[in-house]
Parts: sequence; C-alpha cells; structure tokens
Amino acid sequence: MCHQCVIDGVKADLTRRNFFRGAAIAAASGLMLPLTQPAQAQDLAAISFSRVVDLTHTLTKDFPTYFGTAAFETEDMFSYAKDKLNLRIMKYAEHVGTHFDSPLHFSADGQSIDQLPVENFVCPLAIVDVREAASSDVDYRLTPDDLAKFEAKHGEIPKGACVAMLSGWQDHLGTDKFRGQDAAGVLHFPGFHEEATDFLMRERVVNSIAVDTISLDYGASKDSKVHYSWLPSGRYGIECVANLADLPAIGATMVAGAPKFANATGGPGRVLALL
Repeated sequence: MCHQCVIDGVKADLTRRNFFRGAAIAAASGLMLPLTQPAQAQDLAAISFSRVVDLTHTLTKDFPTYFGTAAFETEDMFSYAKDKLNLRIMKYAEHVGTHFDSPLHFSADGQSIDQLPVENFVCPLAIVDVREAASSDVDYRLTPDDLAKFEAKHGEIPKGACVAMLSGWQDHLGTDKFRGQDAAGVLHFPGFHEEATDFLMRERVVNSIAVDTISLDYGASKDSKVHYSWLPSGRYGIECVANLADLPAIGATMVAGAPKFANATGGPGRVLALL
C-alpha cells in the first residue's frame, strides 16, 4: 500500500466527534449578533451522537407538490444494458419533496441557497408538537402560545436552532388529505402563524424553521405572510420534513444538506438528525 494511501486511510478513520469539533472551531466567530438577526454560527464542540434519523422523504414522481404537478420527470441518457453505465436527465421544480426555501424565494434580492452561511445548516433542533390541535383543525397554525408551552416544558429555544412544527401530517402522505385540496381548489394543512415566526425573529436567535407539510404557511393562506416575513430576514425554511415523531422535542442536532446551485431559490436536499 502506498504511503499516501495510508495517510488517506487514517484521515478517513477520524471520529465523528472530532469532525464536528473541527467544524465548531471554523465557525466560532459569529455568535454575538443582535436578536433581530439570524445566528451565523453555533457552538458545536460538545456534539456527539450514537443515532442518525433521516428527516428526508424519498422523492418519487407522484410525491405531493404544492401545485399538484409531478415531482420530477426523467429521461434516460445512458443505460447499463447498452452503455455499461446508467445516467438519467432529471427535470424538477426547485421546491419539491423535502426541500429548502432560501431568502431569494420570496424577496427581490435575498440570498440564494448557495449564499447562505454553511454553518447555519448544522444546528440544534427544537420540535414543537401540535398534533393534537392539528387533528381537529386542518388549518391549524403554530402560535406564540405553542412556543410558550414548549419553553415552559423544555427551556428556552437554543440559539441558532431550527424550530420544527410536528403536525402529524406525515401520516396522511399517500392520501388526498396531505394536500387537502377542496372543491374550490383551496389547500388545507397546518403551518406556522406569522405571530409565532415574528416572535422567533424578535425574541430568539433562530436560523430556520421546518414543517412536515408542503408549506411554511398553512394551506389556506392567501398572502403567504410567513414566507414574506421569514425568508427576506435572511433565514431559511425546510418543507416536507419526515420522521419528526421519532425524535425528542429537544436534544437532537440537525444536519441540513442544502443544495448548492448558483442563484437557486431553494431545492431538494438531505436532512438528518443526530442523537
């Protein structure tokens, strides 16, 4: 075995804890920001984990989308039988499946997904459970009262966190209720209330919010107030997050694999939680 191969092997064998300690050292300069601004870094030095939970849905062509169109189209460019390799051309909208919303999505000149600080994609995860309320109100919106109850039980939302809404809507995937479109074409599913996101921007240092539905705003929204306030503030959102019910309300670390297309308004990605 060559000398360089040995070196590469040793590098590959570094522990996961050391990896995150290295990331923390690289990101440790942006903690002292006003509460009205998103955090630019978190202290990751203490992170260790023994379990990984996938927060990403498998994206299929028939996965529900906001506009009811196919999630993606494919065209075979090469096949193994003919060319000894498989390669397809894929065509999809930026906002399908488990995906990211960047500030540019709802602003004229906000940051595109490739411009967001990479350290903001590794952060504490705070999961606010509104399943009981959403089960009796398909148009339920996560409120400041929900956040207050969460903090009364679990303590203040950590700095730099992603605050995720657990509505239980994943249970409706594969049924018409996931989009909830009525006879008039109006969608019905839970989301964040703008008063809740205003509180997070004003009173907490939060980088992102996430939902287990197909929009940060509730389905029947006509004005997308959460999108128009949250995203232009320099923060990002994640929609169609999976498996939140498999995690504790507090204590997990999110690793959000956002895409890096130049000038993109968002895109599908891989989102993980470390425990």
